[in-house]
Amino acid sequence: MTAGTQSVARLTDNRGLVLLARVGLIGYGIVHLLIAWLAAQVALGSGGEEAGKGGALHRIAEESWGTALLWVIAVGLFALALWQLGEAAWGRKSYSGALRRIPPVVEALVLAFLGWSAAKVATGGKSQSNEEQAGLAQQLLDAPGGQILVAAAGLAVIGAAVYLVHKGLTERFTRDLDFSGASPATRRTTTRLGKVGHSAQGIAYGIVGALVVVAAIRYDPDKATGLDTALATLAAQPYGTILLLLVALGLACFGLYCFLDARFRRP
Repeated sequence: MTAGTQSVARLTDNRGLVLLARVGLIGYGIVHLLIAWLAAQVALGSGGEEAGKGGALHRIAEESWGTALLWVIAVGLFALALWQLGEAAWGRKSYSGALRRIPPVVEALVLAFLGWSAAKVATGGKSQSNEEQAGLAQQLLDAPGGQILVAAAGLAVIGAAVYLVHKGLTERFTRDLDFSGASPATRRTTTRLGKVGHSAQGIAYGIVGALVVVAAIRYDPDKATGLDTALATLAAQPYGTILLLLVALGLACFGLYCFLDARFRRP
C-alpha cells in the first residue's frame, strides 16, 4: 500500500468523519422523505410543482429550526461525499476495478452538490430554479454540438437510473452494510426498504434522463429541469396519480432506508 493510499485509508477510517457521514445519511433520508411528501401532494393536486430536492430544502428552511438543520445536513453530506470518495480511491473489494468505482464517485459528486445546495439555502440563497435550469439547458443546446451533449447527459442519467434499479433488485447495497448483532427482522426490514427505495430512485431518475433526451431531440430546454418536472410529467400521464403515489411511497422507503443505512453502513 502506497503512502498516498495509506493516507486515504486513514481518512476513510477517521471516527469523526465516519460519524459525520452517518449524520449525512440521516440528512439524506430526511430530504427524501420530504421529496416523497411533496410528490404525494403533486399527485393529489394539493401542492406546487417544486417537488424535487430544491423544494425539500426550501421546505426545511421555512421552519424555525430549518437553518440549523440545513447546516447539519450540509456538513454531513460533505463528509459522506468525502467518505465515499475515500472508499472508492482506497479500493474496497466491492469497488475493485475502475468501472466499479465510477458509481460511488458519481454518487459522491451528487451528495456534494446536494450539500452545497443545502448550505446555499441555509445562508438565505435559493437552489437552482426551473427557469435557471432551463436557461442552462438552452445555453448547452445552443452550443456547437449542444444537442448531442445534452442527449449524452440524458443517456448518462438513464444509465445511472438502470444501475440504481439493478442495485435495488439484486440487493447489491447490502454489501455496504454490516448486520452484525442485528435481528433477522431488522435485517429483513432494511433489505426490503433498500430494495424498494433504490428501485424507486432509479425509476424517478430514469424519467429525468428520458426528459433530458427528449429536450435534446425536440430542442425544448423546459423539459430538462430536474426531478420536480419529471414527477409533474408522471402525474400528467394516464393513471399518473397512482403511479406518482407509488413512486412517492418508494422514495419514502428510501428515506427510511437511509436511517438504517446510517446505523449499519460498514465503516
